[in-house]
Amino acid sequence: MRFLICKSILTLSILLAAGPAAHAHHGWSEYDSSKGFKLTGKVMESGYEHPHGYVRLQADGKTWIAVLAPPFRMENRGLAKTAIAPGATVTVEGYPHRNKADEMRAERITVDGKTVELR
Repeated sequence: MRFLICKSILTLSILLAAGPAAHAHHGWSEYDSSKGFKLTGKVMESGYEHPHGYVRLQADGKTWIAVLAPPFRMENRGLAKTAIAPGATVTVEGYPHRNKADEMRAERITVDGKTVELR
């Protein structure tokens, strides 16, 4: 009986600890993968943050937020944080957010002629 109680407490502790992280991470179903598009513009702001990096991009007369891959994946694929610094010109290909008209999920990014797959 004591083993069962300890096991239950441990399981509950793990679930409670994972809850905020699981809740903070959004699902890719929020993006419409049937409507791929491409933007080229100037990086206004960028972040290499967890769970995903991002760029705020001025393109087509509008400011967009492009959600990128996790920082470790971008670095492993050769996309240094400095490559997407403010002022850089980038091309981002991906899918629009279903409910946020200014947000997209990036599948690939091209910087200085180098294309990096983010999936």
